[in-house]
Amino acid sequence: MSTLSLAARDSATMLRRNLLHARRYPSLTLNLLLTPVMLLLLFVYIFGDTMSGGAGRDAYIAYIVPGILLMTIGSTTVGTAVSVSMDMSEGIIARFRTMAIYRGSILFGHVVGSLLRTLMSVVLVGAVGVAMGFRSTDASVLEWLAALGLLALFTLAFTWIAVGMGLGSPNAEAASNNATPLILLPLISSAFVPLGSMPGWFRPIAEYQPFTPAIETLRGLLLGTEIGHNGWLAIAWCVGLSVLGYFWSRAQFDREPK
Repeated sequence: MSTLSLAARDSATMLRRNLLHARRYPSLTLNLLLTPVMLLLLFVYIFGDTMSGGAGRDAYIAYIVPGILLMTIGSTTVGTAVSVSMDMSEGIIARFRTMAIYRGSILFGHVVGSLLRTLMSVVLVGAVGVAMGFRSTDASVLEWLAALGLLALFTLAFTWIAVGMGLGSPNAEAASNNATPLILLPLISSAFVPLGSMPGWFRPIAEYQPFTPAIETLRGLLLGTEIGHNGWLAIAWCVGLSVLGYFWSRAQFDREPK
């Protein structure tokens, strides 16, 4: 077999291994899904009328769902960091290093497996939003495809970051703690309230981070609101984080174990 064929075969094997792990231990993904779902229920049904500024709960659910979808990506990829750290600390990676397999296939299995799990989580949370009344009737087919592409690109970027966090953590608990910013960043973005309503000293914190332009772009695609320069900023953040996460992960993975 050619080198490319061997790499593809080994990568498919590692992907199947990670999907089997996810199926046998679904509690990790389900627990991480609780955060965005509970926040969606809380902010819509408890705070919705107040947070909408008088526009009504239906207007607020249309505003909040795009942010919750991006938060789902951040929450679910924490499981990737934990999974990678468990593989490193339990010795299976050391075993794989001694086998005649394509080394990049190990990371490929984690990244693609996480990408599939996270996108499925986004679909589930989106279904909850639709059940609660979210509608996107004005979005064209092209805008829906662009929205799906943005979600996939954002997932890929944060998956590579999560893999790097997992490789650099000594154990699963540390990996979970190190990945906490992936859950916290959406909370200080434009996911729940517009940037204009934030205090002047706090607004730059919310504005100059990856979640806010991605949320505004997704909101514009699904609801027809103004996107402006946020689309290019979201793509730039995704590409930059993907490249950073990839090289960071490869550098850590290629280091000889102590």
